Amino acid sequence: MTNNWDVHVIEFARSKQQRMAGLIHGAPPDEVHDLPFSFVLARDGASTVLVDSGFMREGSGEAMSRKFGIPYWISPLRMLAAMDVAPENVTDIVLSHAHFDHMGSIGEFPKAHLHIQKRELLSWHEAIALPKQFGFLTEIINPDDLRRAFDAAVEHRLNLVDGDVDDLLPGLHVRLGNGHTMGQQFIILDTARGSLVVSGDCVYSRRNLCGYNHDGVYVPLTNAIGSAWDQLKTIDRINKAIKGDLDRLIILHDAERWKAMPVVKEIEGFCIVKVS
Repeated sequence: MTNNWDVHVIEFARSKQQRMAGLIHGAPPDEVHDLPFSFVLARDGASTVLVDSGFMREGSGEAMSRKFGIPYWISPLRMLAAMDVAPENVTDIVLSHAHFDHMGSIGEFPKAHLHIQKRELLSWHEAIALPKQFGFLTEIINPDDLRRAFDAAVEHRLNLVDGDVDDLLPGLHVRLGNGHTMGQQFIILDTARGSLVVSGDCVYSRRNLCGYNHDGVYVPLTNAIGSAWDQLKTIDRINKAIKGDLDRLIILHDAERWKAMPVVKEIEGFCIVKVS
């Protein structure tokens, strides 16, 4: 274990009155949140890495933002600048999955190497090629993001990951976590606090792991194209990776906005929290 990643969660958007029942099974129908959207900045002195990238609210990104009711937004680039990170200095972007809110700004980082599961990227090309009646599958996909991933491939900056990989970068490990999508991955970071897990959208809430009433029964997502079977197996893998310690879990859409973590900066109501 290298124990050297310095980790921050960077919030860049919030939806308005998101129904939790639209995200996790069994949530009360009247439970709503202005749900945060975030990505992770991890630095070890040699590499500057993003886990997901957020999205830009221009062109097709603006259309997607309006489609899904995300009125509150600040540029991910502005939030990174507050951490003294310029786009050209980002060395790697590890993408949990290909939904627009997670990879919609990859075109802003001209030198970054992209790491995404092969199954994830290729499954979306297959899904988009299906007849229009299958459109439900791809409604959260922005084709322009896939085009930018292809551009990175042409420039030899795209790494198609095949399943679980230890030390994708030193002290950064990826695990296949399909369910929400066909090839999502979650990320394990070795830090001074021990191993932390960035769940992508494998998990929307602690309830996914601890169950309602803390009964330990895993709760599947309602926002998913994969099976509940796969989702629960992925949730179990995450639970084992954190050894049941929810303080080691980074939820990118955390409705509680990472309340146990110290806020190091706040810009126009959007926060940057230090995780390790």
